[in-house]
Amino acid sequence: MSSPPEPQQTGVQSLTEPPPQHRQRQVHISTSSSTSNNNEAEHEKDLKYGAAHVIRLFVPVSCCMALVIFTMNTIGYFSRDDGVYLVYTPFHKQTDNTAEKIAMSLGNAFIVLAVVVVMTSVLIGLYYFRFYKVIHGWLLLSSIMLLSMFTTIYLQQVFETYNMTVDYITYCLFLWNFAAVGMMCIHWKGPLFLQQIYLIIVSALMALILIKYMPDWTVWTVLGVISIWDLVAVLCPHGPLRMLVEISQQRNEPIFPALIYSSTVLYPYIIFGAIDSQVQDSDAPLVPSTSSSTSSSVVGPSSSNTRNETVVRFAPMRKKQNQENRPPKQRTPESTNEAPPQRRRPQPSATNQNVEVVEEIVEDQGIKLGLGDFIFYSVLVGKASTYGDWNTTIACYVAILIGLAFTLMLLAVFRKALPALPVSIFAGMIFYFSTREVITPFMSELTIRQLIP
Repeated sequence: MSSPPEPQQTGVQSLTEPPPQHRQRQVHISTSSSTSNNNEAEHEKDLKYGAAHVIRLFVPVSCCMALVIFTMNTIGYFSRDDGVYLVYTPFHKQTDNTAEKIAMSLGNAFIVLAVVVVMTSVLIGLYYFRFYKVIHGWLLLSSIMLLSMFTTIYLQQVFETYNMTVDYITYCLFLWNFAAVGMMCIHWKGPLFLQQIYLIIVSALMALILIKYMPDWTVWTVLGVISIWDLVAVLCPHGPLRMLVEISQQRNEPIFPALIYSSTVLYPYIIFGAIDSQVQDSDAPLVPSTSSSTSSSVVGPSSSNTRNETVVRFAPMRKKQNQENRPPKQRTPESTNEAPPQRRRPQPSATNQNVEVVEEIVEDQGIKLGLGDFIFYSVLVGKASTYGDWNTTIACYVAILIGLAFTLMLLAVFRKALPALPVSIFAGMIFYFSTREVITPFMSELTIRQLIP
């Protein structure tokens, strides 16, 4: 079978030299193809970058949820209803009427939402008018309460559950060191890994308190209402959290680290200090760096002035791929005031490597997730685990991770701050109710009929 004939124009161009306008078209085509190749390479790099940070967020989120699940299944205090509830949930009457339960849970949820809206508005107002000391005092007080009072409640229940005897002197020394180190790592400076551990512990403690002191049905309505509020606050043009991100980017100021979990380096000045002179000699334009968040609590590398100055100073706004494609700069003695050969000192080979490492660390700002997302993820999974059904618990856990991965994929597409609660929370709630009402009874029936071992 013969192949279809080619167009006549192609055959003529293959035998004769193309006219000038055709040559220009070929140059344009080759240029566009090189541009498309660069775009494809950049897109592939972005996908790899996003996948690495997805894993970096999956690990801490999983650790926080695992800590809450383990506590709910081993310490009966947090799953037991003692009749004590939060002051924000005044409707907690014991009744069997479903309509009344729904009405009371909606009332509690809207009260909690009103408190969240007011507190968020107050935070935005303080940040807008630069009352940084008030915000720092507020966050310091909250951290002290979580690291001291809530930790005391948790450890007391652990000691009672496992029948452990600890004297007050040892316990006070431990609590003092634990709280002091936590305050330093969260609000000042310290190892990144240690700061991440403290943020996970704080989120787990807050989630346990919410599960313990909120009525049963109120937990689910609060999760739904807060997810909708997160969607509105981040995506609306005048949403409070979006305004917070925009103000932070306009001022080139980081958001307070007590509100966010960072997947990458928060203390770059520890590395930059040793090779300050080498970076200053580079010809890269240095501009303030900004980053976006995937959560209700917005992002920033750090809160101290030293960190802010360092990030602003050493954040080149360019891709490493552009650096590789850019031709080497031709340096002449007239333009570079070089020393004579006899006075020139050879630079060590590690200098360029250090500069490349610094640029890689600075450009890799990472993805930052608000602690509120950690808390409500853990609340959902912890509440699901209180019913003793591991099928439901595992389904909620998988749904939350799938929703988080989908949110991060949207972040790579839209490249702006996105809420991390709605997709994960609604997916977790759908998986919870469908598993509890459909899959669990089905599996129980199969087990009773001995159709599965």
